[in-house]
This record gives sequence, structure tokens and C-alpha cells, in this order.
Amino acid sequence: MNTAPNPSLHKYAVFTAICTFLLLIAGALVTSNDAGLSVPTWPLAWGTVTPPMVGGIVYEWSHRVIAATIGFLTIILAVWLWMAEKRPWMRWMGFAALSGVIAQGILGGMTVRMFQPPPVSAAHATLAQLFFSTVVAIAFFTGSWWQSDIAEVEDEGNPPVRSLTVWTVAAVFLQLILGAAFRHKGFGIFPHLIGAVIVTILVFKTAAALKRRFADTPPLRKCANVLHILIGVQLLLGAGAWWSRIYSARFPQPIPVMVVFTVVHTVTGALLLATTLLTALVTHRMIRPGTAVAEPSASPQQVAQ
Repeated sequence: MNTAPNPSLHKYAVFTAICTFLLLIAGALVTSNDAGLSVPTWPLAWGTVTPPMVGGIVYEWSHRVIAATIGFLTIILAVWLWMAEKRPWMRWMGFAALSGVIAQGILGGMTVRMFQPPPVSAAHATLAQLFFSTVVAIAFFTGSWWQSDIAEVEDEGNPPVRSLTVWTVAAVFLQLILGAAFRHKGFGIFPHLIGAVIVTILVFKTAAALKRRFADTPPLRKCANVLHILIGVQLLLGAGAWWSRIYSARFPQPIPVMVVFTVVHTVTGALLLATTLLTALVTHRMIRPGTAVAEPSASPQQVAQ
């Protein structure tokens, strides 16, 4: 692509992505500990910026403080991209990230003020993971690998890997919506289980195609390895989260084993979405769609013979 990378901007984008991942953990802790309404006022907590750190207030107020920090970091990122980036689409990605964090703050306030209606709460949780993937993509686009000249390879397999990755990203994102709706009591677990089966099939199919067709291409092979690891871990965590919910149903409040399994399962889902997105970007950067070569038609003389 022959564009000069900005190492400082890239490092800052990576830092913002890491901080956003911490925000996902904080948000999952709020939900898993049933602490969403421990502070029923917004934006202040009980009319102050320094509420007593007791009970669920610790989770909810910490979540709000980290979210405000991420908002500040995103403003800097968006302004920096607008001033330093020569690629117009990257400037607009910064604007999209800023718009996302503003929308996320509004949804968070609505969740509290409306006493956690499932559609708003699920939208808040889903947008958080979408925002995380956006910041990860910005960090990837500002890195040196994306902005260097990369040798392309051809994909002659069927179905095309580029198409597989797009469908996999879409399926993982839909699964995260279903998971958020389940955690916020929008509906039961059955749709989430169906989604898990579809995601598992697509992730394994995509990773297998990458390994089989591009064994000698390190970036694509690494993507396949990470996908295999993440989907395996996520399946185990999903089973653990389900078991922990059944086990903890006898207790009046969330217990640590349920909280840990649910939080780790939730944030691993966000990592899986970001990884499938990066895999799609890598494949679209490196792989040329296969071009079938038509066989020459037989001449009348050959037909006669």
C-alpha cells in the first residue's frame, strides 16, 4: 500500500483496544453480579461522584469510571486519526469509533434510567463488543503489516475462504447478540445454543480451509491456529457457564464460580469476534479470488473423430 505507518498512533490505538477489553470485563462483572441497578441514578451515583464503595456499587461505579476513561481515549484517537491519517476512510473509522462510544454512553444511561429493559440492555452489551472490534481494526490498520507491500496468493478452493470469513464474522456477531439477550433475560438459552452450533461449524470450516489451502503462508496459518484455539476454549467456557448457572440457581445471590465462568465466556466471545474480523481482513488483503480457466471447446474436426 506504500503508506508510511505512524508508530506512535499505532501504539496508542493498541493501548485503547486493551483498555476497551478491560471495560468489557468490567461490564460483564456488573451483569454477572446483578449489580446493574446498584446505582439507580445516572450520570451521578446517588447524586455524587464519590458514592460509598459497598456491595454492587463497586462494580457499577467502576464500570462507569472505566467507560468515561475509554470515551476520553476515543476522543483523542479520533482527533489524532483525523489530523494524522492520509487515508480518508481511516479518518472516518475514527469518527465511527467516537460515534460508537457516544451511543454506548447513551444506551448505558437508558439502561439505568429505564431499569434495565432487556432490548436496551442487550443492545448496550452488543454495541460494546462491536466497539471493541472497531478499535482493534483501527489498531490493525495503523500497523506496519497492513501498510506494507504483501505478496498475494490465489484461492482456487470452494467455497472461497474470503466468503467463509465474512459469513463467520456475521455468525459470531449474531451469536453475541443472542448471548447478550439471554444474559439480560430477553429470552431463553435455546436460540443461543443453536447459534453456538452454527458458529462452531463455520469457525472450524474456515480454519480448516486456511490450513489446508495455505499451509505455506504463515499469516493465514496463524489465523487458523488462533481460531481453533479460541473456539475450543469458548466451547469449554460455554459449557462451564451453563453448568455454573444451573448449580448457582439454589443460591440467593450470584456465586464466584458462576461469575467467573460467565465473565470469561463473555469476553472470550468478544475476542472471537475481533479475531474472525482480523482473519477476514487478512484474507481480503492477501488472497486473490480464484479464476477458473475455461477449457477450450472442441473443434468440428475433433468432434467428428
